[in-house]
Amino acid sequence: MKDHEIRHEPHMHSANGAVSEFVDPVCGMKTSDEHAFMKYEHEGQPYYFCSENCLGQFKKEPEKYLSTIHGLQEHGSAREIISDIAEAGVVYTCPMHPEIRQNEPGSCPICGMALEPVMPVEEGDNQEYLDMRRRFWIGAILTLPLVIIAMRDLIPGGPLGHLASAKTYGWVELVLATPVVFWAGWPFFVRAWQSLINKSLNMFTLIGLGVAVSYVYSLVAILFPEIFPATLRTEDGTVGVYFEAAAVIVVLILLGQVLELKARSQTGAAIKALLGLAPKTARRVNEDGSEEDIPLEHVQKGDRLRVRPGEKIPVDGVVVEGTSNVDESMITGEPLPVTKRPG
Repeated sequence: MKDHEIRHEPHMHSANGAVSEFVDPVCGMKTSDEHAFMKYEHEGQPYYFCSENCLGQFKKEPEKYLSTIHGLQEHGSAREIISDIAEAGVVYTCPMHPEIRQNEPGSCPICGMALEPVMPVEEGDNQEYLDMRRRFWIGAILTLPLVIIAMRDLIPGGPLGHLASAKTYGWVELVLATPVVFWAGWPFFVRAWQSLINKSLNMFTLIGLGVAVSYVYSLVAILFPEIFPATLRTEDGTVGVYFEAAAVIVVLILLGQVLELKARSQTGAAIKALLGLAPKTARRVNEDGSEEDIPLEHVQKGDRLRVRPGEKIPVDGVVVEGTSNVDESMITGEPLPVTKRPG
């Protein structure tokens, strides 16, 4: 079906006066019938864009941006995706690619980074951090003797050289490296495969390739040393292996992931602590003069709110009546109250 482009006129409403909400497939920004700059039909499905730049990028590679919207194939429209994400309550995005948005944790299909919630959520320990830390420590414990065995000829006095043959040491290295590569490093292979599927090569593509080549070469050298040229074989017929290289790469990358996730977790904890200073409810003044306490998320633009002495201001707004000293520490970090007057 032929694609169609329509310049969307602002301030247009549906017949019942409601404004429909959509998401820009390129930048991930929410837009609506009223504010969308452009409307574009692709394969019979309408999409709305916040700017002409986003529309231009979408035209060049529509499938790339459609694949970044979680569940697009199942739901068929951006409007339903917005609804699903809203019901889920938590939206996850990539710090490096904010156009990636989905309602469950995972990895970015573009760069492979772990997705973060747009807004900090109240939850226990970061499960991905705990998993990566466990993989790192187990991988490090197995890699240490592996490196010692691989570098045995460099140890002064050569105490390990006479304990076993080179072939035996090769099999020991294989046993030590296999769980490091295929268990500790498994998340990297998953992300490398995703980068190939999404045709977006990234850091994990190189990691997966480097580890796989080192391991497979060494495995072939252990099992079939006779297929290698004589120049690569030693006097006893063995071929040098690189199991320690594959294991060390995995452990070092795991260390980087642990440090990164820990730093991001601490940043999220600081933001949650800051958000914890905000009140959970607001006192709304109705048109008849009555007052009621409502959840903060139910506050709408144009509502009149009453803030009593000693209370925290729930949302940003304009003072209509009254004068008082306000604690703005949540916004400015300054502990001293600031005088506020109407206007």
